[in-house]
Amino acid sequence: MNLKPLNDRVVLKQLKAEEKTKSGIVLPGQAQEKPQEAEVVAVGPGGNVDGKEVTMQVVVGDKVIYSKYAGTEVKLDGTEYIIVKQNDILAVVE
Repeated sequence: MNLKPLNDRVVLKQLKAEEKTKSGIVLPGQAQEKPQEAEVVAVGPGGNVDGKEVTMQVVVGDKVIYSKYAGTEVKLDGTEYIIVKQNDILAVVE
């Protein structure tokens, strides 16, 4: 089963949390904060949204940083995804 986003929506797959700090301290699972970095899995077609023409600026495979409280979390076939509006994507990581 595939997720196909509508309009200006983007499907993201969250990247794994770091298990060690920069100084080398290993973090237990509860202490790990969910990263705000994700990979783009699917992109909607854009088009006319709320009377404005929307051109999608991200493509599948981009690594992005998104707003902390943005989107809807969905679990499909055992994998967790986040569906966000393109406006909730803050930056593309290169």
